[in-house]
Amino acid sequence: MVRLWWLLIFVMLTTKGWAAEFQLSSPTIKSQGKIGHEHVFAGFGCSGGNVSPALQWQGAPKDTKSFALTMYDPDAPTGSGWWHWVIFNLPPTLNSLPANAGKLDGGIAPAGSIQSVTDFGQPGYGGPCPPAGDKPHRYIFTLYALKLDQVPLRSDASGAMVGFYLRQNMIAKASFTAFYGR
Repeated sequence: MVRLWWLLIFVMLTTKGWAAEFQLSSPTIKSQGKIGHEHVFAGFGCSGGNVSPALQWQGAPKDTKSFALTMYDPDAPTGSGWWHWVIFNLPPTLNSLPANAGKLDGGIAPAGSIQSVTDFGQPGYGGPCPPAGDKPHRYIFTLYALKLDQVPLRSDASGAMVGFYLRQNMIAKASFTAFYGR
C-alpha cells in the first residue's frame, strides 16, 4: 500500500498538470491593467515615452530552442489589427527582457535577436496610440516558445509573416492583455 501511495505522488508531481505553468508578466504593466504613459507611442497624436516594458517569464518548456515576442492590438480600426512589437530569435536561456529593449539603437535587445517591421512601418517597439475618443484598446503581449533555433526571416518581415512562422513552430505560448485608451 505504501508503494502505491508513493507511485501516485510521483505520477501527480511529474504530470503536466503539476508542472510549472508557462507565464509572461511585466513589473510595470499588470495583466488586465492600464498601460502607463511611459509605454505609450510618441507620434500619431500621442506623446508618450515609447519605452517597451520590462518583461519576465517562467515555466518555459525544456525543449525550447528560441523565443519570440509580439505585442498586438486586435481593436485597431484597420480590419486586421495592429502589430506594435515583433521580436524573435531570442535565446532559449533568456527569461526576461529589460525595459526599452524595443529601442533599435539602444543595444539592449539580446544579441542575435531580430525586431521586425510593425504597422508603424519600421522595426522596434511602437507603443499604444488608439484613436482619441475610441474605447480602450486591448494590447496582447504574447511570448512563444519555439522548436526552431532561428526564425528564418529578416527585419523587413511583416507581423503577419512572423506570426505564420510562430504558429507553425510553437511549442507553447504565454500571454497577458492590458488596456489603453485616450
